[in-house]
Amino acid sequence: MNDFSLVCRILGSLFYRQPQDALLEPLFALISQGKLEQHWPLEQGELLARLQQEYQPEALSADYNALFVGEERSVSPYGSDYEGAAPEAGVRAFLQQRGMPLGDGPTDHFGGLLLAASWLEDHAAEDEIAAQLALFNDYLLPWCGRFLGKVEAHAASGFYRTLAQLSREALQAMWDELSEEDETEA
Repeated sequence: MNDFSLVCRILGSLFYRQPQDALLEPLFALISQGKLEQHWPLEQGELLARLQQEYQPEALSADYNALFVGEERSVSPYGSDYEGAAPEAGVRAFLQQRGMPLGDGPTDHFGGLLLAASWLEDHAAEDEIAAQLALFNDYLLPWCGRFLGKVEAHAASGFYRTLAQLSREALQAMWDELSEEDETEA
C-alpha cells in the first residue's frame, strides 16, 4: 500500500466507521500510543500529537453519533446534502464504471469516498491517475471544505475537530500531488 492509499484508508475509516467498530481497534491503538506518526507519510506531527492527546475513547462514540448518525445529526457526511456536490447516483455510476464493489448504501459518504480513493489507488493501472483526479475534483473537493468546517464547528470532542484539520491538510497535500503527477504525465 502506498502513501496516498494509506492516508485515504486511515482518514476514510475514522469518518466512515463508528468508533466502537472492532476494525478500528488497531488504528486507535496506534493513535493512543503516539505511534501513528511513524506510519504517516505527511509532515503533520503537531496535528497527530494533538489527535493522540484528544483521544478519549469514552467520548468518541457519543460525539460521532451526535455529529454523523440519524435524523438529529449535526453534520451530514453525505455529499448529496451539500450544494454543488454531485448526486449520489453520479458517484455510484463513477465507482461502478471503475469496477469497485459497492453495497446498497449511499456511496457519497465523506469517509466512503476516501476509502474509494484508496481502493482506486490500489487497483489502478500503472501511472493511471485520471480516476483519482476525477474522484477528488468531481465528487469530493466541491463540498469537503464545508463538511470539514461543520465538523470543526459542531464536534464536542477535540478529537473530531483535530481529525477535520488533519483531513483538510492531507486532502490538500494529496490533491497537490495528484495535480503534479497529472502535469508530469501530460
